[in-house]
Amino acid sequence: MQRSETVMAWNVFRFCTSLRGLGSVMILIVLGIVGVTYYAVVVTNYGPAVLNAGGLESLCALAALLLFHLLLVMLLWSYFSVVLTDPGSIPPNWKPTVDEERGEEAPLNGLEFGNQSLSFQQSVNLADSGSPRIRYCRKCNQLKPPRCHHCSVCGRCILKMDHHCVWVVNCVGALNYKFFLLFLFYTFLETTLVTLLLLQNFITFFSDAEIPGTPGTLATTFLTFVLNLAFALSVLGFLIMHISLVAGNTTTIEAYEKKTTPKWKYDLGRKKNFEQVFGTDKRYWFIPAYSEEDLRKTPALQGLDYPTKADFSAQEF
Repeated sequence: MQRSETVMAWNVFRFCTSLRGLGSVMILIVLGIVGVTYYAVVVTNYGPAVLNAGGLESLCALAALLLFHLLLVMLLWSYFSVVLTDPGSIPPNWKPTVDEERGEEAPLNGLEFGNQSLSFQQSVNLADSGSPRIRYCRKCNQLKPPRCHHCSVCGRCILKMDHHCVWVVNCVGALNYKFFLLFLFYTFLETTLVTLLLLQNFITFFSDAEIPGTPGTLATTFLTFVLNLAFALSVLGFLIMHISLVAGNTTTIEAYEKKTTPKWKYDLGRKKNFEQVFGTDKRYWFIPAYSEEDLRKTPALQGLDYPTKADFSAQEF
């Protein structure tokens, strides 16, 4: 039994190590797909239509290109915001100030909240204590804030970790979750738009009508349509899933962990749950950035402190 557990742990370790090795390869794949799409839509089809068609057809092609470029800019802005933004790390010498079990101020002394550098036996006892007040990571040998989890790929604890995404070569956590959602949103809009723009070409491909263009451009258009249709359908599923997670103020990891929990203490209602991810300033909801006021007034955006139902109930009285 011990041997099988050791083999399983080794296989997981090798898998996580291989994910790290993907690195910039996944970014190049994403940029490659964007490049092929751009060539098929702008260079092969709608660019020439703007220059040569004339009249209403040229205006429609121009409008399509303007919308295509707008969504592309927002997609790439959101994508690189996810890639380049740290998802959130535990600050050095961080210590909890709130008793997670009672929601009261807890004294920071003794083994629970004292020295960060614990012995192996102390860390085992702390991790196995079963107390909801104390969260401790054996691998990082440090205390963990609420909703924080260890990522085996990144090799560190991530604040409000949702998952490690190979497409962005980064963890999705407290500080870049909004950017990830916007990336999904604009990817769905862009791929849907491209699918609609190339639909007529795809239908014509299977008809007896003569199709203008070289075999290379025809193949590129066909491939682009299939890729964007596939991405639009798959991203739609992810987008719906994450919308439901935001509505319930939970993450992918927490959704799995709280299956046996009837009530989720961080669920404050859809409006407040949404604001804990996107902020309260509507001007920033659809761009991968936050206002300074939101960062100052919404602690959840920093990834360390999260209000609970009990906190809001106490404020009402």
